[in-house]
Amino acid sequence: MTLIQPTRRSLLKSAVGAAATLAAARLCLPAGAWAATPAPEVTGAKLGYIALTDSAPLIIAQEKGLFAKYGMPDVLVEKQASWGATRDNMALGSAGGGIDGGHILRPKVHLYSTGKVMQNNVPLPMYTLLNLNDQCQGISVAQSWAETGVGLDSSPLKEVFAAKKASGAEVPVAMTFPGGTHDLWMRYWLAAGGIDPTSDVNLIVVPPPQMVANMKVGNMEAFCVGEPWNAQLVNQGIGFTAATTGEIWKNHPEKVLGMRADWVDANPNATIALMMAVMEAQMWCDDPANKDEMAAIVSTRQWYNVPVADIIDRIKGDIDYGNGRSVSDPALAMKFWGERGETSFPWKSLDTWFVTENKRWGTFPGDLDTRALVDATNRSDLWLQAAAGLGLDTAGFGDSRGVETFFDGKTFDPADPQAYLNSLSIKAMA
Repeated sequence: MTLIQPTRRSLLKSAVGAAATLAAARLCLPAGAWAATPAPEVTGAKLGYIALTDSAPLIIAQEKGLFAKYGMPDVLVEKQASWGATRDNMALGSAGGGIDGGHILRPKVHLYSTGKVMQNNVPLPMYTLLNLNDQCQGISVAQSWAETGVGLDSSPLKEVFAAKKASGAEVPVAMTFPGGTHDLWMRYWLAAGGIDPTSDVNLIVVPPPQMVANMKVGNMEAFCVGEPWNAQLVNQGIGFTAATTGEIWKNHPEKVLGMRADWVDANPNATIALMMAVMEAQMWCDDPANKDEMAAIVSTRQWYNVPVADIIDRIKGDIDYGNGRSVSDPALAMKFWGERGETSFPWKSLDTWFVTENKRWGTFPGDLDTRALVDATNRSDLWLQAAAGLGLDTAGFGDSRGVETFFDGKTFDPADPQAYLNSLSIKAMA
């Protein structure tokens, strides 16, 4: 396994550290003023996104001219067909007709950097620059299983899935990319209810925009995906949402702005410019006064090509589960920024959970050096530099968000991942 060399980081720290101390012109910003930084080395980059609501900060940064504001007028935000296509285009890079970075599942940074999901297992060094959003994904189930009463507790499906398996039939359950967030949310939810995702169901990969159509024709019993696809399923009467992922793990991280390490290393000033633009867009997206406009912008043919009605409610925490239950709870809303940027900040402790959970299911070997991988890929240092450039207070931000608690009572202490693994009864690792 090839890891990023720490000398790259020290070079970047030096460059952007000087930038953060320069005298500045002051411009209006939701959270304050920003400090002028050295001119970007390039004026553009190619960023990919999937038609999921959590890509909104990239789209808003483009639509509101924020990339141009920070000296990057030639940034392109390009739709990707699937997470597999995103991976392949990331491997090409913009020089090869692909992309330099963009909206990706958080564990993909680890999966690419180790070569785990790359062609011929060749590592593609990547950096996590910031967390794009927290929560607001969903686990939805075919309408035929509504009478089981399945919800946050998946156990009502245990017997019906077992009976289907015993009859010789498969039990297809969909996620979006092996080892990605939706794979891990689905596995966690099933295992918490006593259903072994490695043997009791057949996990399949389906691109997010194709989930609803595949459920409609009976190609899966359940799926895990981001919005707006769970809401669309309910709005079309095809299935129901058993649980939102915010109910599984409150304020869990989801997508990130991930970039090829070689692009960041070659363009330290442009990296900070990109981050400042996206961070300002995150602040804008998190403002309740902007939710309706945000939904209207991303719903258009150019971006998602879905009705506003499939987007607007769940980003506010208004959930119609499709099974007679509905809630209006801002705590379940999609979060882009938080009070001080705690949603955007890429806490290393959260990366530690994703690596540990992928060890749980055998995606990564148990002896993988988790800390080395996280330290090599997580660029929280750059987030702090970009935040300083925006004039933000960064006091209190460090490596750890602390102990995390899940809906089933399990806890994850990032200082002791092995204790978490030992507490789990269903897992694929030895």
